[in-house]
Amino acid sequence: MSGTIAKPDRLTCAPSRAARELDLRRAEFDLAVNLGLIRTVPDEGGGGLRVARSEIDRLRAGDGFPDELRERVATVGTHEGAGLLGVTPARFTSLARFGLLVPVKFYLNRYRAVVWLYLAEELRQFAAEESNAGLLKGRTPAQIREGQKDGLDRRPRNWRGRHIGFLTREAGDDAWARAAAVACLLDPADVADVVADPHERAHLYRLRPHLPAHGTPGSPAAERAETLMTAGEPDEVAWFRADLAHTMETARRQHPAPRPAPEPAPPAPPAAPTEPPDRAPSHGLLGWLHRRGLRRPG
Repeated sequence: MSGTIAKPDRLTCAPSRAARELDLRRAEFDLAVNLGLIRTVPDEGGGGLRVARSEIDRLRAGDGFPDELRERVATVGTHEGAGLLGVTPARFTSLARFGLLVPVKFYLNRYRAVVWLYLAEELRQFAAEESNAGLLKGRTPAQIREGQKDGLDRRPRNWRGRHIGFLTREAGDDAWARAAAVACLLDPADVADVVADPHERAHLYRLRPHLPAHGTPGSPAAERAETLMTAGEPDEVAWFRADLAHTMETARRQHPAPRPAPEPAPPAPPAAPTEPPDRAPSHGLLGWLHRRGLRRPG
């Protein structure tokens, strides 16, 4: 037999190894995967995602590697982002709160304040569009000013809308994985209301995708981050619920959720011994005489 079959670990590599070979920090690598810049394949061993060696070779052979790839995943905060737009940080924040600038990541600083991050590439594109000139110069539009007065902040909702796109892309054609992605951004009570079967909910929980961790579970920082990652506005919740219900219908058609095997029935107790039906039980002397074939003397 000519030729040999390459081992799986030579055809693909783990994300940490792929990040090193692409000269990316792990956070940059994960964002590149979310944005679809790096294609991944499922790990047949059930350990998450892997990157094909051919994909790494393709990226390394691209023009401007690795600087161009790094620039496409570069993120900035409010002050640096304001500099890219040529506006004040206050105006940048008002545009973001109104929903015109969509964050791609967030983290909580030491004071548990939320720090939103934006793609630098998208901000440059926003600044370059002529239709946005009125938003960057002159008086702030009245609609945005009214939103500021009302405390409008669409940044968490826009992040959730963007992140669900990341998660569903990662889920691919697996309807159960897509349903789990939608469910992870809903309050558990809403999930239970839409998915009444506890075995189906347990399966969704097992497939729950990884969400960014912020602090120790149960800590104030983690609780605040969980609030940001959970749909809260009524129309948004309604949209996620409808999406979950629709995706669950597709998932059930693909295959039912696994259920525990039924417990075997307990063995039947052994039958009690019975006397022959043609002979009544006899006791004492009369019984002994009868068994001996003797009769009682007359």
